[in-house]
Amino acid sequence: MMLGDHVKASRSSHDHGEPLSPAARFFHAPRFNVYIIAIMGFKTRINPDVVKAGLEQTLVKHPRFSSKMVVDGNKYCKNKKWTQTKVNLEDHIIVPELDPNIEFPDSFVEDYVSNVTRTPLDLSKPLWELHILNIKTSDAEAVGVFRIHHSMGDGASLISLLLACTRKTSDPEALPSVPVKKRAGSTFNSRDGFWWFFLAIWLFLRLIWNTFEDVLLFVATILFLNDTKTPIKGAPGVELNVKKFVHRIVSLDDIKLVKNAMNTTVNDVVVGLTQAGLSRYLNHRYSGEEQKDGRVKESNSNIPKGIRLRTVILVNLRKSAGIQVPAAIIRRAFSNITMATSGVIGPQEEISFYGHPIAYLAPTVYGPPISLVVHFQSYVNKMTISLSVDPSVIPDPHELCNDIEESLKLVRDAAINKGLVKLDVV
Repeated sequence: MMLGDHVKASRSSHDHGEPLSPAARFFHAPRFNVYIIAIMGFKTRINPDVVKAGLEQTLVKHPRFSSKMVVDGNKYCKNKKWTQTKVNLEDHIIVPELDPNIEFPDSFVEDYVSNVTRTPLDLSKPLWELHILNIKTSDAEAVGVFRIHHSMGDGASLISLLLACTRKTSDPEALPSVPVKKRAGSTFNSRDGFWWFFLAIWLFLRLIWNTFEDVLLFVATILFLNDTKTPIKGAPGVELNVKKFVHRIVSLDDIKLVKNAMNTTVNDVVVGLTQAGLSRYLNHRYSGEEQKDGRVKESNSNIPKGIRLRTVILVNLRKSAGIQVPAAIIRRAFSNITMATSGVIGPQEEISFYGHPIAYLAPTVYGPPISLVVHFQSYVNKMTISLSVDPSVIPDPHELCNDIEESLKLVRDAAINKGLVKLDVV
């Protein structure tokens, strides 16, 4: 991860600056200026002075959060590097004066975050800021909004760094723990060695074929394979539009119930819920539109047949030799698909941010040339579904949240009614 690679900066890099990694330069490429938004709901009002004191001792000491990006060279060859600078927290922590009796606090917070994204971060200082909103919403007593440029690190490492600023509520001295997937134990039996040998060959051949198939699909997407034009697919230039950010909190226990009933993984469940929710949402959107192309509709559905709707899975970017060509290629691939999805596993126990208990976590991104990003973030016994949308394409994102949540309820109830899971009776 990018952040982990730079925790120990050398004296030379401190004095002369450290060049941006290819991944960092990628996020500064023309028309691919990507930011991370991390919304945190709190169970208490936020004390700005306590937060500032905590950040001074933790986050500000990290090289990335105390470095600004400097650009030198000429118009033909621009060199970008990180240069250490003195951090004035007053320039990075914004605490607006808010009316505690505002009529629609949830809508206010959504509009506030959307307006924050209208302007880029100031390159004369480190590329991050924290907005403290002491206003009660339906899910929290106060809200904190981190805005961080994606060039400072990939999403997983930045979230991990923010979590390092927290402590367990039950033990203020202990760092939060995040579950790690256990490796399955070996079940190899020498008597079955013959069959294991052929199974290994078969799996290896499947891996080669699937890789070849994925490469062909990626090349086709870059060259000509575009998703079907649907009500949720953005037009060219969608990355320049102001985004709207909404979230919905659902039960992680319900998701695990479905996982156990279907003998699958949490990732498989959330992908299925996203697909089901999008199907319900598109059915609503198509119900009021005439089919101008004459395609046949599905039975009991307003969705036309033959739709191609794909998502890109947001993962960590690895180092590459250059950036301009890869950036153009990836941007073109993004432009030809409909949406992006990602997910991060969060702490299993309640945590506090400098003494402020956290109610929920809702990270997402904006800047890619797509109109919809869906992010899943687990925390204790909750799963937060975060949407980043272009409101000119998806004017009713809360309806999409409703459809994803309703899909979870339908699948959960079906699993219970069919007796696929056993419920504990108290």
